[in-house]
Amino acid sequence: MVEVQGITKQYGGKNVIENISLKIPKGKITSFIGPNGAGKSTLLSVISRLIKADEGNVWIDDKEVSTCNSNELAKKVSILKQANSINIRLTVKELVCFGRFPYSQGRLKKEDWLHIEEAIEYMELKDMEDMYLDQLSGGQKQRAFIAMVIAQNTEYILLDEPLNNLDMKHSVQIMKVLQRLVKDLNKTVVIVIHDINFASCYSDYIVALKDGLVISEGTKEAMMQSDVLKKIYEMEMPIQTINDNKICVYFS
Repeated sequence: MVEVQGITKQYGGKNVIENISLKIPKGKITSFIGPNGAGKSTLLSVISRLIKADEGNVWIDDKEVSTCNSNELAKKVSILKQANSINIRLTVKELVCFGRFPYSQGRLKKEDWLHIEEAIEYMELKDMEDMYLDQLSGGQKQRAFIAMVIAQNTEYILLDEPLNNLDMKHSVQIMKVLQRLVKDLNKTVVIVIHDINFASCYSDYIVALKDGLVISEGTKEAMMQSDVLKKIYEMEMPIQTINDNKICVYFS
């Protein structure tokens, strides 16, 4: 389980997230939702130790992350940031190989190659594994980076807007892959996501942030209520039930 205790982070003297405490359930998909500038990505980065909090602590399975050895933490937690750039020219397969670095230290073994091949297959990238990243579309490139995270084979997977640049087919594919990782391999997945209906259909738990604060959290059934969503987004959001999923109708 991930436990966040009193986390505050400032930039330029202004709190981006303020005194946040929450527990993220293990073996589930948890979505962070909320308007732009709510602090979702900052909180995700603090949990992964990519950035240091000004106040508070993060615990993962009873270990405070600031005290963890970096390589051991990389075997426990993987993160994919919203913006990803590589300064060297890599093929898809070479990128995915980087996910095994905490284990192989650059010397890939048979087990590493099995994880690499499995991740490439998961993301339907086999036919382009030898293509260079600069030859790919934005969506193909995003899938390659997600394959790298899957190859890292961590118990906790943190994804910052993983559906960016993806069409509907591949957005659904990504979310179904994440569900499989949770169901079949007992992974814990935390995602920052803007599409409330994807959060509703594929999450188990939803945390809503606004102005750097957690203003509501709960199961997706509890969170997908018009009054709850209006408090978050400041607009009317009628809810319909379609195929047992609560769908937010915010287009009119």
